[in-house]
Amino acid sequence: MEFVTESSTVNWLPMVFIALMGLSFLVYAILDGYDLGVGVLLPTDKAAANQAARDKMIYSIGPFWDANETWLVLAIGLMLIAFPKAHSIVLQALYLPTALMLFGLILRGVSFDFRTKAPSKDKHKWDLAFKAGSLIATLCQGYMLGRYVTAFDTSTAATLFALLSAICVTAGYCYVGSAWLVMKTEGELQKRSAKWAIWSNRFMALGIVAVCIANLSIDPVIADKWLGFPQVFILIPLVMLFGFMFVTVELYLRKVPMADDFGCWYPFVCAIIIFTLCFCGLAYSFYPYIVPNQLTIFEAASAPASLLVIFWGAVIVLPVIIGYTIFAYKVFWGKTSQLNY
Repeated sequence: MEFVTESSTVNWLPMVFIALMGLSFLVYAILDGYDLGVGVLLPTDKAAANQAARDKMIYSIGPFWDANETWLVLAIGLMLIAFPKAHSIVLQALYLPTALMLFGLILRGVSFDFRTKAPSKDKHKWDLAFKAGSLIATLCQGYMLGRYVTAFDTSTAATLFALLSAICVTAGYCYVGSAWLVMKTEGELQKRSAKWAIWSNRFMALGIVAVCIANLSIDPVIADKWLGFPQVFILIPLVMLFGFMFVTVELYLRKVPMADDFGCWYPFVCAIIIFTLCFCGLAYSFYPYIVPNQLTIFEAASAPASLLVIFWGAVIVLPVIIGYTIFAYKVFWGKTSQLNY
C-alpha cells in the first residue's frame, strides 16, 4: 500500500505543480504584460498634450502594476522549490538576460515612485526611465523565451530566433497594453491607443506566424505533434479562430470610439484569448519536458514528500493571491481617474 501511494504521488504532484507554474506565467504575461506595454508606449515628446497623455497612461496602471508582478515571483518560486534541477539549468543559461530584466523592473519601480509620488521638475526624465525599464524588461523576456524554445542552443540560427522572439513578445505586450488603454481611457488618448493597437496587432500577428513556422522547422518532434494525423485537424480551427480575432479587432479599432464606448473591452479580451492559446500551444509542444529535450517534469521534480508539503502551502496561498487580485480590479474598475498619494 505504501508503494502504491508514493508512486501515485510521484505521478500527479509534478503535473499539478507544472500546471500551477504555467498558470502563474500565463497570468503574469497578461497582467504585467499590459502595464509593461503601456510603459513601452509612453510618448517621449515634452509637449503638454503628451505629458497629459503620459499622466493618464500611468494612472491607468497605477493601482495594479506592482501587484501584477506577484505572479512572476510565484512562478519562479514554484520552479525553484518544485523543480530545482530545471531552475538550475534555466537560470544558468539565462543569467545575463535575467539580470538585465531585473534591472529593467527595478528601473520601472524607482521611476514610477519618483514621477508619481514626489513632485519633481524632472517628471519627463522619470517617464523616459519608466519607458526604458519597460522596454528592457519586455525585450529580455522575449529573448529568454526564444532561448528556452530552442533548448538554449547557441548557434547563429537559434540566436536570431531568440532576437525575433524578443521583438514579437514586445509587440504582443504593446498590443495588450494599447488594448488596455482603449478599455480604460476616453477621448483623444483612446483614439491614439486604438492606432497603437492596430499596428501592434499586425506586428503580433506576423510575429506569431513567424515563431510558429520557425518552431515547427527547428524540431521535427514538435512538427509531428501539430502536423501529424489526426492532430492537424485541431490546427485548422485554431488558425481560423486566430484569423477571426485579428481581423475583427482591427475592424473594431478603426471605429474607436464607438457610441457609448460599446465593445471597448473586446480588444483586451481577444488579447487574453490569444495569449492563452499561444501559451497552451507551447505547453502542448514541449510536454512532458520542462527543459526542452533535456529534462522532463518527473525527472526535475523534488522528492514527493517535499512536493506534498508545498502543495498544501500552494492550496492556501494561491486563493489569497487570486482573491486580492480580483478585489483590486473590482475596486479600481471603470475608466481611469487621477491617482492621489
